[in-house]
Amino acid sequence: MALIPFGVLSAAGAGGVVIIPAGYYGGGIQGATFVSTVDKILFSNDTTTTLASGLSGNRAVTNSGFANSGTAGYFAGGSLQDNTKLSTVDKFAFANDSRTTLGTGLSANRTSTAANENGNVAGYVGGGMETVNVTTVDKFAFPGDSRSTLGTGLSGARDLLSAMADSGVAGYFAGGLLRPTSNLTTVDKFAFPGESRSTLATGLATGSRQLTAMQNAGVAGYVGGGYDGSSGLSQVNKFAFPSDTRSTLGTGLSRIRYGAGGMQYSGTAGYIAGAGEPDTASADKFAFPSDTRSTLANALSAARNVPTGMESSG
Repeated sequence: MALIPFGVLSAAGAGGVVIIPAGYYGGGIQGATFVSTVDKILFSNDTTTTLASGLSGNRAVTNSGFANSGTAGYFAGGSLQDNTKLSTVDKFAFANDSRTTLGTGLSANRTSTAANENGNVAGYVGGGMETVNVTTVDKFAFPGDSRSTLGTGLSGARDLLSAMADSGVAGYFAGGLLRPTSNLTTVDKFAFPGESRSTLATGLATGSRQLTAMQNAGVAGYVGGGYDGSSGLSQVNKFAFPSDTRSTLGTGLSRIRYGAGGMQYSGTAGYIAGAGEPDTASADKFAFPSDTRSTLANALSAARNVPTGMESSG
């Protein structure tokens, strides 16, 4: 693949630092061990390197990665190997991939959440498990990272859900598990900038948890993989923006993937990486707008379940 021309690189920060478009996969479970690894994939050639500074601790973050495009990316909440739930939010500056940890994390210790963002305005972390499932949606305003909690949360309590967004228009939280056994088709939509919530009349094709999502801004959102309570899934649901009409891609994932991580380089391609049964280092790449699929054998530095994705330019 040809290198991206200089003209499409995005500049960020007072110093005019050039940000090379890239995606990041953080944390997860490698074998039986929770890890702090953060892998970086250059969108120009799909090469993977591993950051010298990973997460602030070994943890499974699930789908709670979000970004202030061109500035910084965030990994929110999650759990330790002993199942201790966390409110931690780690922030990676895209100028040099340096990590800090926000003084204000999530509003409670929470795992199995999902996150999306409204461009350079705010990031949202919704749902999850505290001692029970919750409907909470925490909002982090950019660039100050101040946190508030939306007055209207999800339409129902759930964890192991996914999230995507049509930047400037709306954010979506899809699927998940209403414990103990209800795998949901529900897709909640939060209109920007007012954050009013509606629920799509057409949800997912199959009730599922441990699924992931990605988006092609202004065009469509995708919800892929998951587990329906009896088996893993390889299907990919596509929601056309702004109508939210749903179709299912004729070519789904290359394999069953539940506990995968999604990210995207809008206008170019979306990626769904990792997952169990068995754990894998591979990623499925969907070229936009055709949705043709290819597979990257070693997108991650090691086979890993529940890696979490975010991107510097998405």
